[in-house]
Amino acid sequence: MRASDAERERVAETLREAVAEGRLEMDEFEHRLDAAYKARTHGELEPLLRDLPVPGAAVAPLGSAPAGPATGSAVRWADRIGKPATSGGAFAFWGGFGRRGNWTVGRKFTAFAMWGGGEIDLREANFEDREVVIRCITIMGGMHVTVPPELNVQVRGIGIMGGFGDRCSNDGGTPSPDSPRVRITGLALMGGVGVTRKRSKAEKQRLKDAERERGRERGRLEKGEGDRY
Repeated sequence: MRASDAERERVAETLREAVAEGRLEMDEFEHRLDAAYKARTHGELEPLLRDLPVPGAAVAPLGSAPAGPATGSAVRWADRIGKPATSGGAFAFWGGFGRRGNWTVGRKFTAFAMWGGGEIDLREANFEDREVVIRCITIMGGMHVTVPPELNVQVRGIGIMGGFGDRCSNDGGTPSPDSPRVRITGLALMGGVGVTRKRSKAEKQRLKDAERERGRERGRLEKGEGDRY
């Protein structure tokens, strides 16, 4: 089926959101954007969205109204579960490691740090399975795990001459029933493992924009009520 200008623009807008969220590198974004504007059929547009967590990746929904931004518990967890793992572990000795951005957590992920540290950021991550276990073992070192407020997380580790625990509030969110269940366990010996619930900068900006738009809408409604009198 032939694609319309509106459908090409809708795909382009989805790609712009993906690169803003860190799901696409800039060179891949530019390649896909160029392909989107050159596409003549739905069959050429569909592959450009196939691996992005956006409703309407199939051909049929392209002609429908675009979905609104995901905020809070509206995150589409189903699109982030069941992908092939890109990492099953991390290691640091007299150094550090980092897992952040658009990566896929293995169903069993083991991180080890000795005389070093590591960062595990799950805010933009995908998950190999609905049940994930992250084992954090640190000896005279430290690890920091950052999770989105809507993720279902259990923290059960042991600290010996150190600390292991959930040390921050949930940043205004509550666990979503359809999110993956992540169990963070392990051992901190003369070191520490901390878990922080925190929204990403992109998510905070989306919430701020949504609140600003609601304020504008309230202002328009109030102005309309005033004009009637």
